[in-house]
Amino acid sequence: MAPRVLISDTLSPAALAIFEARGLEVDYRPDIGRDREKLAEIIGDYDGLAIRSSTKVTAKLLERAPRLKIIGRAGLSVDNIDVPAATARGVIVMNTPFGNSITTAEHAIALLFALARRIPEADASTRQGKWEKFLGVEITGKILGLIGCGSVGSIVADRAIGLRMRVMAYDPFLSPERAFDLGVEKMELDELLARADFLSLHTPVTPHTKNILSKENLAKTKPGVMIINSCRAALIDEAALLDLLQSGHVAGVAIDILEKERQEDHPLFRHRYAIVTPHLGASTREAQENVARQIAEQMSDYLMRDAISNAINYPSITAEEAPKLKPFIALADRLGSFAGQLIESNIVRVSITYEGEVADLKIKALSATMMAALLRPLLAEVNVVSAPTVARELGVVIDEVTRAAEADFESIVTLCVEAGGQERSVSGTVFNDGKPRIIMINGIKVDAAVGPAMVYVTNEDRPGFIGRFASILGNAGINIATFALGRDREGGSSIALVEVDESVPEKVLDAVRRLAGVKEAKALRF
Repeated sequence: MAPRVLISDTLSPAALAIFEARGLEVDYRPDIGRDREKLAEIIGDYDGLAIRSSTKVTAKLLERAPRLKIIGRAGLSVDNIDVPAATARGVIVMNTPFGNSITTAEHAIALLFALARRIPEADASTRQGKWEKFLGVEITGKILGLIGCGSVGSIVADRAIGLRMRVMAYDPFLSPERAFDLGVEKMELDELLARADFLSLHTPVTPHTKNILSKENLAKTKPGVMIINSCRAALIDEAALLDLLQSGHVAGVAIDILEKERQEDHPLFRHRYAIVTPHLGASTREAQENVARQIAEQMSDYLMRDAISNAINYPSITAEEAPKLKPFIALADRLGSFAGQLIESNIVRVSITYEGEVADLKIKALSATMMAALLRPLLAEVNVVSAPTVARELGVVIDEVTRAAEADFESIVTLCVEAGGQERSVSGTVFNDGKPRIIMINGIKVDAAVGPAMVYVTNEDRPGFIGRFASILGNAGINIATFALGRDREGGSSIALVEVDESVPEKVLDAVRRLAGVKEAKALRF
């Protein structure tokens, strides 16, 4: 029996043709995605679900889908999918992370032109018979500041340079080599804000970038700046932006996505120097054709041949490889996450060493898992398939080494990361219970199980530290589950990796940092 696929949103006919050509049964019902009850009634009959943004895949819907193996999102964002719930049920979630890049970049350039020449305002005035002359600005020779220079931002940079603009970028993961290749000047955020004539945002929303154009940062911008956001609403403080627009400090804004869409009224709608478009970034025939074809091909490959590509919640491995790889995938994820949570600057080089039996497994899947976990704190939308490509775009050099085991363990995986002038390394293994353990950090031996909430501390090896540290946690009502220690030598450098029952607040970490001899203290989540 051929696998069955339901298309519950409007997709290009090309998707339907690809599914049928590859031997799948497909039902095209583009309106059912908006009717949750009807969708829930029929979803149990399908192996695959192809969607765009209208269909909401909730945990309750997944409970009605015992046959479902894969959800394919034609586009980038998976905000309308409960990915953890899908993962728990063994449902692969795929997207098409690069299908909209050109279209979104071109929309940003279109908004830039519209702002510079006041095109919407001039059009409205002319339609009223006024024939007014609106004074605009040339973009030639002006500075375009990019916040984010990944797949979309780099295309914007290329187009802007072709228009004879000078392009500067703030992106912690943009290497100097990659910036040089793009013709972009890399700089820190404060300098970018002070110098840019136009600002355009192209970064995912992460804890580091959310509200990056806050009231404080907007105040640092150059008087007369024009701001373009075709990316994410959460990157800008809308109220602060409106205040500066009304004061004249910001000369114009062009927004493709608001905090609350489908509003009948918004203060920006009434401002003459504001342009608002209805989330058009991906709305071109070419982009919709591209993402439809890509998701149909990816879903067909998985349902017919077990091939996985652009998966959000699972690495590219076959069903036969999964049992052997599963515990090492968990280890790779923990090692990458551990390093990623400690790094706050651009990564230059990543070295991954596989020793012993693990070296004979499909290490590309392990490395992809590790890189995704490493990059995720600053690039929330990265997944296990796109991570190697994204890393290359950022100029990160990745080295993989395999060799025979030279220690007391059957398998050892070591991740070494160079970033911000520092080098950090972490090694781990899998014990007989199948659970990952960290066995070495920066050359210091430890033996630590990985729990959901942990505290990492580096300090000088001095008597009494453990008692003072434990007292701080105890006084804050935080219970210690496990406590792993290691040192390089007596009186030298020491490491503590402590599992706790709940997240440690920043004020508690500050108290730990004030202890004599403490060099670093961080809360980690796994």
